Amino acid sequence: MRTLTCNSSYGRGGLGQHFAQLVEESRQDGELAHYYTPSPKPGDGKGIRVERKAWHTWLVEHTPVRLIPSWRVTLYNEFFDRKVANVLRHPNDHFMGFAGESLHSFRQARDIGFDTLELISPTSHVDNALDRHQTGNSWLNGFQVRKLRREYERADVIYVHSEYTRQSFIDAGIPPANLERTYLHVHPRFHPPNHRSPDDTFRIMYVGRVDVTKGIPVLLEAFDQLPIDDKELTLVGGWSSRSMRKYMERWLARDLSIQMAPGDPLPVLHQADVFVHPTYEDGFGYAPMEALACGVPVIVTEDTGMKEYVREGQNGYVVPTGSQQAIADRLMQLHRTPLTATASHLPSAYTEERRALPTLADVAFNA
Repeated sequence: MRTLTCNSSYGRGGLGQHFAQLVEESRQDGELAHYYTPSPKPGDGKGIRVERKAWHTWLVEHTPVRLIPSWRVTLYNEFFDRKVANVLRHPNDHFMGFAGESLHSFRQARDIGFDTLELISPTSHVDNALDRHQTGNSWLNGFQVRKLRREYERADVIYVHSEYTRQSFIDAGIPPANLERTYLHVHPRFHPPNHRSPDDTFRIMYVGRVDVTKGIPVLLEAFDQLPIDDKELTLVGGWSSRSMRKYMERWLARDLSIQMAPGDPLPVLHQADVFVHPTYEDGFGYAPMEALACGVPVIVTEDTGMKEYVREGQNGYVVPTGSQQAIADRLMQLHRTPLTATASHLPSAYTEERRALPTLADVAFNA
């Protein structure tokens, strides 16, 4: 039997979707004991709510900590990790937690008799992530780096979900035998529209956190240099810092063809001509995979795990990380030769790798 934990709510955002899939896989296999999360699946007796204390929220949201993205992430993960460790009492065969929020839980799980400690790594190895995040405000800091390395040491198994992530751990000295490759699934709600209305506007889309490490400045500069009269860039997501908010406000005021549209990305995907994922580091990349599922071609960097599903010139392109010129060149190519479709762009290899998970369609979607 397996106990799972995650500091993201069941089904909410990329991490929550990942967590929901793990929960449902364990349930389907008859291995789910229970799971800990701030917000379980409604009505699910296996879910245990881990509530934040009022002073935790006050400290993170109403002190200078709120201005430092890395410490906001650190404190929320640390509070969750310690709370789970305090309430964990009944051992099972497997304890599964996410990287960055499982060190104290791992210690408690081992002390009370869990057989196997399993670590989920949504990102590449922290050394690789740290190197790629030299571009700007990272969610990483020294405290997190040290904690992640200790979690790697304690874990009996580290689950990775792309070859990019797997190789980063091997390059960092983690034995391949300690790594388990898994496959993530796009929610069934992401599918192509029945038809695409012809339009002269070239619509470019991005979904995710709006910050420097995701390559937003690179995308904006690439978009700015496109010699296309009728073009549009839509970013679905929110900024993670005050400086990024001011940066985006300047761009939005300067260019009315750029817009932000927080909320459900599906309606925008059904109108998009291309999805750009300009990240400096991403262990997988749910958003570009959702775009492919909707028949939208993607442009992704060499430092994202989902690049292994891109077929050059068929469903998109892989470009050098940090190159605005490469992104601009591929955007122009897609403007001249569109690849949008009313059928999924997910490659057959992805379909073959997927497990049959009928319960995944029941995962609540939370934008």
